[in-house]
Amino acid sequence: MLRVALSQFQSHSRRFIAVGLAVMLSVAFLSTTLMVGASTRASLGASLGEAYSKAGLIATPDGGTFNGAALAAVRGVPGVSEAYGRLQAYTEFTAGGQEIFAQARNLAPEALETAAVADGALPSRADGVAMDSDTAGRYGLHVGDSLVLRVPDGATTMAMTVTGILRGSHDPFASALPQLLAGTPAVSALAAAGQGPGTGSGAADGYASIQLALAPGTDVAAARTETLAALAGTGAEAQVKTADEQVTAQVALMTGGQDELTVVLLAFAGIALLVSGLVVSNTFAVLVAQRTRELALLRCLGAARAQVRNSVLAEALVVGLVSSAAGVLAAVGLMAALIGWAGTQPEMAFATMAVPASSIVAGLAVGTVLTVAAAMVPARAATAVAPLAALRPSDDAGIGNRRGRVRLVMGLAALALGVPLLAFGAAGVMLVVAFAGGVLSFIGVLLCATLFVPRLVGLAGRLAAPAGVPGKLAALNAVRNPARTSVTAAALLIGVTLVALMMTGAATARQAFDDALAETYPVDMAVSAGSTGQTLASAQREAVSRVDGVAAAALLPVVGRTGSDGMENPVYALDPAEAPNLLRDASLTLEPGKIYLPEGSQAGTAQLHGAAGPVALEAVVLRTRNMPPLVSSETARQFRLTPGAAGAGAAEADAAVPGAAVWIRLADAPGGGQLSGDRIKDIQSAVATATGVASGAVSGAAIERVTFNEVIDVLLLVVTGLLGVAVLIALIGVANTLSLSVLERTRENSLLRALGLTRGQLRGMLALEAALVAGVAALLGSALGTVYGWLGARSALGSLAEVTPAVPWLQLAGVLAVAVVAGLVASVIPARRAARLSPVEGLATA
Repeated sequence: MLRVALSQFQSHSRRFIAVGLAVMLSVAFLSTTLMVGASTRASLGASLGEAYSKAGLIATPDGGTFNGAALAAVRGVPGVSEAYGRLQAYTEFTAGGQEIFAQARNLAPEALETAAVADGALPSRADGVAMDSDTAGRYGLHVGDSLVLRVPDGATTMAMTVTGILRGSHDPFASALPQLLAGTPAVSALAAAGQGPGTGSGAADGYASIQLALAPGTDVAAARTETLAALAGTGAEAQVKTADEQVTAQVALMTGGQDELTVVLLAFAGIALLVSGLVVSNTFAVLVAQRTRELALLRCLGAARAQVRNSVLAEALVVGLVSSAAGVLAAVGLMAALIGWAGTQPEMAFATMAVPASSIVAGLAVGTVLTVAAAMVPARAATAVAPLAALRPSDDAGIGNRRGRVRLVMGLAALALGVPLLAFGAAGVMLVVAFAGGVLSFIGVLLCATLFVPRLVGLAGRLAAPAGVPGKLAALNAVRNPARTSVTAAALLIGVTLVALMMTGAATARQAFDDALAETYPVDMAVSAGSTGQTLASAQREAVSRVDGVAAAALLPVVGRTGSDGMENPVYALDPAEAPNLLRDASLTLEPGKIYLPEGSQAGTAQLHGAAGPVALEAVVLRTRNMPPLVSSETARQFRLTPGAAGAGAAEADAAVPGAAVWIRLADAPGGGQLSGDRIKDIQSAVATATGVASGAVSGAAIERVTFNEVIDVLLLVVTGLLGVAVLIALIGVANTLSLSVLERTRENSLLRALGLTRGQLRGMLALEAALVAGVAALLGSALGTVYGWLGARSALGSLAEVTPAVPWLQLAGVLAVAVVAGLVASVIPARRAARLSPVEGLATA
């Protein structure tokens, strides 16, 4: 029988193309999903972890900064070959006629320095400085130019020479300001002289983190323990992580303390496995059904049932192994193409491809096992009846027989268990529970499909009545054989449900991410005069409003201060009527008697110190650190927090407002997209010019927004690649099940021909039947996929933001159209085969 099995590949190789293609695409789907996880982590490491990508360990303080003693202590840890204490300072310089506010960092040792030079060289002398290429290009600076760095208060200046131009950074936290790189003494002097975010107390040795390079062969766990002990000996409390752990921690921080990324990708792998099993099983059923007569003949010649079954399984093993290898190669090619294209885009240059061993091993193993397992059921079915009865079709599953009742009970049980699990998982933001509920409920739908799909197709068949006899026959035939109709619809239902799920999930996730970013960065841009003693007036606000790219601007007065002694922050007043046009966060509404504080503040009651004395207000803590304390203009008037505070903006007339701020909402790019980082920086410079303040007084949270959005776009790009694979799997499945349908109806079609149905009418009947079944399956799949996609996104991202349904209507309409056309195309070859067969021959061979 092994010889018989091997001979099939020589004499009937075309039979294995369909099943081999289905297995290959299924394995490609699974392997691509696993590669997406590794590539996503690598891409995040290349963006979020760019600053410490060469470090073996990173030590971060639990509070404050590290001092020189801590740096010296970790240098003595066994296995540490180099240590780098990261210093940050804020500085200003003049270039291109503008005052530029920038962030300076100290140069790391060669083993730990991640900056790449585009022109010139890294600074090697005390007065050398390197800067990012975007800043150099925007302000016309070149290697050899002179710069005078000064701290924001102007008390300390430092003459420097540009020695190098650096390639742009993809770190979202380093993209908001121009980046400078200088020697440790220069940055230390700036840090000691200045005060600002990230500089600690202004100490010359206030290291924000310490990176360690480990010698080859060093045990990471032991080095971590020794580093913690060395830091504890200096009185420093710290955390020590590897680069991968640091990236994971940052991602978890961005997603509300949960590593949702890993869970989402595992869900994609589970979905891929489920779809692969169902489609491959249907496809292999076609292959065995085409050989039913041959297998029956082998049994008549003396072959035992086990021999026939083992022969089919041997074929499945070879097909599965070869197709799985092809699927793994296709997955590598697809990911290489996606990542290669993303790498050509400047804003996605950090996209990095990673092919873990698990994607190769899992693809080969799962594809092979899946094919063999899928072949067991049809192989057993082909040998479970007497040889002479092998061609007899089985009874349809219906409520009137035992098979139908068993399917109904199992389906209803799966629905009764799966639907509550899905709803509970979505409501409780538990993706694993929601995924299990979704799988169970969908299996329930498939088990019950025989009971409702034919009826829906029968209702849709009324639309085919104008086509005459072929249309009426197509509608009647779809209803007359419920099992065949349900099997034909099942493959497309699976594929369309998956595609609609991903489309709806991606659209909902995109909206949820936008909402989360809006909550984190509610103001696109702000001009603050409080720290410089400058004043802002309505005339300057009007000048900002006229800047190209600014959609709205408002003038906010300082109405008091809040916080403990020595750490008081200015409180601004905003007119609630202006808030919707100004804030990205549409859920933020300003209510009287409340003060809105940034993340990390204490909830309950906050003391606001205004012109009329201290006032106790109800504190509302926001999920953002990028907005100062805020009250409504009604609150300012009610408690007389500032003399004449009648509102924020127009009510101030042309009077200068000491310590005021101008908040800005940027316009969207033409076509509705987001502005590029370069465009936002241009607007930032124009706003500084319009208000007459130093560039350091203009904060650009919008730049961080757009950088995070670019990272999200890369993640959604690879998911879009998976959609194409899912569509191909669905097309293969529907084509193969339609082939099975035509094969089972050879006798019926020949009889219709003998009764006078022309070849064209036969082809039209099969095409209309395929269109009816495909249309109903596509509608059901779109509805199910939309619900699953929204609930899945809700269960995965509910802790990050409020998840509201986002239905991509145009995309779903396109899927529906493609499904109907795919059904028509899939019917072409079987219909031609049926039409070319003479009625006499068909009746004789069926």
